[in-house]
Amino acid sequence: MSKKSFLKGLYIFCLVLLGIIYFPSITRGNNNPKILVGAAASLQPALKEFSKKYPQNVDYSFASSGILQQQIEQGAPIDVFISASSKQMDTLEKKNLLLSNNRKNLLLNQIVLITPQKNSLSLTNFSQLAQPKIKLIAIGEPRSVPAGQYAIEVFKNLGILASLESKFVFGNNVRETLTYVETGNADAGIVYLTDAKSSDKVKVITIADKKLHTSIIYPVAVIKSSKSQQTAKKYLESLQSKTARKIFQKYGFGIAK
Repeated sequence: MSKKSFLKGLYIFCLVLLGIIYFPSITRGNNNPKILVGAAASLQPALKEFSKKYPQNVDYSFASSGILQQQIEQGAPIDVFISASSKQMDTLEKKNLLLSNNRKNLLLNQIVLITPQKNSLSLTNFSQLAQPKIKLIAIGEPRSVPAGQYAIEVFKNLGILASLESKFVFGNNVRETLTYVETGNADAGIVYLTDAKSSDKVKVITIADKKLHTSIIYPVAVIKSSKSQQTAKKYLESLQSKTARKIFQKYGFGIAK
């Protein structure tokens, strides 16, 4: 076995182990069933506010969409999945793990270049990241974090990926990527506009041209193995209500049609 294959196998094992450790703690009593929503980490601030407006029996598991996808494949008891990318939802759909005729496109987002609020690097665009004065760039781990995948697409299409690869610091999800920049542990970072708007410790330098990356669409679906499908369907409908849309738009999301 090559070193690369061994490390890939170890990475997947760790993801599955995290799911096994976490999910048995979820309470699912028959008389008061809860649904568990696995949601992209970038949705955490908005969904926490939404949960105050929709105070039903819902637990959340926030992580990168790639990790949640693998946990669902391994049988984690997730009832509703909200992904930050169509890619992970497409994979689950091909494996027949989604409830039929249930998937919806929920939200839209944008990719931005950020620096710490007090940073004096005078960046104005993505291509300037190739300058020697930029030492560390935080992006999501592109194998499991959609924001990292979009960042790689932007760099490839600008023709600067090779010159940046040695500078990458990888976050396990987009919120961790944001933290690297907030704390000054990276000179710059690539996150969603919604994450940047949630922080007063970073500033947005520029928004990536939509032509440089795949469209950022957040799909949502009920998982086929859910034991509470009716409750999960009602929750999914609530995400499309006027109340929910106002909250999502407040945090900078677009509404998918």
